Amino acid sequence: MRVRELHAAEAGHAVDTVFDGLSPRSRYLRFHAPVPRLTASMRRRLTDLDGYRKAAVVAECRGTPIGIARLIATGDDTAEIALAVVDPWQRKGVGTELIAALVRLGTDLRYAELHGDVLGENEAMLGLVARAFLGARLTREDDDVIRVSYPLNYQLTHEELVADLRW
Repeated sequence: MRVRELHAAEAGHAVDTVFDGLSPRSRYLRFHAPVPRLTASMRRRLTDLDGYRKAAVVAECRGTPIGIARLIATGDDTAEIALAVVDPWQRKGVGTELIAALVRLGTDLRYAELHGDVLGENEAMLGLVARAFLGARLTREDDDVIRVSYPLNYQLTHEELVADLRW
């Protein structure tokens, strides 16, 4: 497996391949709604990459995309993140590698914080977040969504560590 930055010229193939490799349940957990097919407008948004305000990394196995993680600027120094891993490769470390690559990319692009929303029922993603984002703040947005906020170059305090362990 190899993880690298995804460029706009090749994004269409990667997005199509990863979307096609997601089960209806995985699509629901990724998009927070049933998404039976990738519409043209969704595809345009997912492939619109400029390398800074909209950037992505792709995980590949033998040249075939198996996962994508994106960051989209939401402010001057904050970016929202999202990721998807095709079903056969879930729970095999791909998500961990994609998040690590996004943290490196976000740091290189001088973002101060990454954030994203996870459905509360998405236990696998919440477990990944807990392992990959030590020191992340988890805030319940509503009954269904948990906001994950991860400061880059973060110094974890004792109080925050205890609060994370209690959560």
